[in-house]
Amino acid sequence: MFGYININREELSDENKKAYQAYYCGLCRKLKENCGTKGQMLLNYDMTFLVVLLTGLYELANEEISFTCGLHPTRKQMAYLNEATDYAADMNVILSYQNFEDDWKDDRSYAKRTFMKMFEKDYERIRGVYPRQVQAVEDYMKKQADAETRKETNLDVVAGLTGELLGEIFAWKEDMWAEELKCLGFYMGKFIYIMDAYEDRKSDEKKAAFNPLIAMEQENEADFETLCKLILTSMMSECAKSFERLPVLLHADILRNVLYSGVWSRYEYIQKRKQKGRGSSDGKPKSV
Repeated sequence: MFGYININREELSDENKKAYQAYYCGLCRKLKENCGTKGQMLLNYDMTFLVVLLTGLYELANEEISFTCGLHPTRKQMAYLNEATDYAADMNVILSYQNFEDDWKDDRSYAKRTFMKMFEKDYERIRGVYPRQVQAVEDYMKKQADAETRKETNLDVVAGLTGELLGEIFAWKEDMWAEELKCLGFYMGKFIYIMDAYEDRKSDEKKAAFNPLIAMEQENEADFETLCKLILTSMMSECAKSFERLPVLLHADILRNVLYSGVWSRYEYIQKRKQKGRGSSDGKPKSV
């Protein structure tokens, strides 16, 4: 659904890369187990981060499975599975389902409506197990639609909706860690919303689609880029502070890699793409 919560592979040890990949493979296998082959198409790294976070916080024991993957048939792969894998797989489904529904409503995409139908039984099953989280996702979709209808330009308000949603998703259990996990998820959710709006603002402007950063850019044209970077940095700073308050030792290096470096990968890619475009428009050859 989001696509911004990833690792920076260049700054991660080989051991940690293998562990992260094993959790990713575990999530893939759990989606297939719970929803059939169709579930694997929902796989993403966002929910892999959640698996690693909850595994580290609750110090969960992994079931280690060696298997052959159809995408990599020449050698055995390793998958780690635990209770958090099951939870993240279910959260993956409800977020994707609502994303399909949103696309159907916005674009009348019959392909997305078909995907909705494919996951209806899974969605209702998950509602029975995690009613709070499902209700949070449904409330988010309604509030987001209302914000778009009234063209809400207060960035804190609209980004906060994604923050509230992700906070509820991160808070797996209603226990002593729930509030801190909600805080971490809240600021990460705001970061994700703003990053997504930042990346899409030019295309949204052409399509006359809702994007609060369009108005912000018009009002602060000279300082827009600096302002966006400051806001994004502030969101991740609060997110990192929240993480550091949690007693996570297991896989802490992987999680810090994501929070301090990995989440900036897309931002850096956007900047490089801009520089490449400027070079081309200035009559300079594009870099190969």
